[in-house]
Amino acid sequence: MATRLGEKLYELRKERKFTLDKLAELSGLSKSYIWELENRESQRPSAEKLTALADVLGVGATYFIEEDVREPEERHLDEAFFRNYQKLEGDSKEQLRKILETFKKK
Repeated sequence: MATRLGEKLYELRKERKFTLDKLAELSGLSKSYIWELENRESQRPSAEKLTALADVLGVGATYFIEEDVREPEERHLDEAFFRNYQKLEGDSKEQLRKILETFKKK
């Protein structure tokens, strides 16, 4: 029987139209490990593995561990956005800041 984490992972993977193979490739995890997360109860992934999956699926890693949350909330999406922003190079960050400024002016 799957855990709530496994259900969330499966639902997001299907929503994003990723196969197990594709999610494994993008996250750097094995296909069999992701299958186990989705289908077995005893899996307890490390924070690094949850973060790798969250990055690919576009949510914050906390989404997976919050039992009472059924759908990704805006704060989970914001967390993922900020984490991706932090990985950008300086020029890309500056471009994004300028884009955001145009939205603030409206």
